[in-house]
Amino acid sequence: MLTEIPEKDATGEIAPIFAEVRRLWGVPYVSAIQRHLATRPGFLEWAWEAVGPAFHSGEAQASGAAAARDVAMPPLDPVPRAALAAWSIDDDALAAIKAVCEGFVRVAPVNMVFAGLIKALLLGGAGRRSPDHRIPLYVPPAALPAPPAMIAPQSLPEDRRGILLAFATDSGGKPFIPGLYRMLAHWPGLLAHLATVLTPRLSRPEMHSACDAVRERIDAALPALLAGLPSTPTVRPMPSPAERTHFLTVGETYRKTSPELVVLGRLIKEALP
Repeated sequence: MLTEIPEKDATGEIAPIFAEVRRLWGVPYVSAIQRHLATRPGFLEWAWEAVGPAFHSGEAQASGAAAARDVAMPPLDPVPRAALAAWSIDDDALAAIKAVCEGFVRVAPVNMVFAGLIKALLLGGAGRRSPDHRIPLYVPPAALPAPPAMIAPQSLPEDRRGILLAFATDSGGKPFIPGLYRMLAHWPGLLAHLATVLTPRLSRPEMHSACDAVRERIDAALPALLAGLPSTPTVRPMPSPAERTHFLTVGETYRKTSPELVVLGRLIKEALP
């Protein structure tokens, strides 16, 4: 797994950045990409100073939401209530699962914009917004309910860990499991069902087409968002070449998994009663 700073352990400048991300993303948690970048000395602080204005204005969130809207994908078969009962999922648990799915549909495309803007700056892009430009007030959506804690794979029995690892992606030689599945691991019956019906879809043409559509829409939105960033350089120095290389490697993992979370999060939610 990628190293990360848990939200409860955030201190110094990282803690207020995490708080802003939670507020502006409209969810009560910070995603793995920010938690990981917080472990790289000075990186998240530089990144947030550089790209934060696009999120304070709400333009980045609007672009992410538009990119994730109306992505076509054949639906899953509905999950019957009898199956939920067999998996010990009552109405409260069902509401929690739906909120988890909605959270990733909301957050994943915004994180793609976040990573895309950082990549553009690291590769030589620059903002063109004048220093005296006033950022419009953005009112984030109400935060979703607090999700269940993400389960660490190593804490699970071998059989349940194997199910969770079915959703893993390689990132720099280490397995990366998106938070969606680590949260849904609280309901092993449901997760086993999803491993059966979802993992075969990951390699199908319609899945590739849906994910490519999200990526293409994000990429199309990035030039305007980049141009809207401040033209004055950040106070902090640009990350070192080694840190840039590391981010580009990690960023490619998120570029692959984030569209999947948009598509699969919506499919899971819509299949539930």
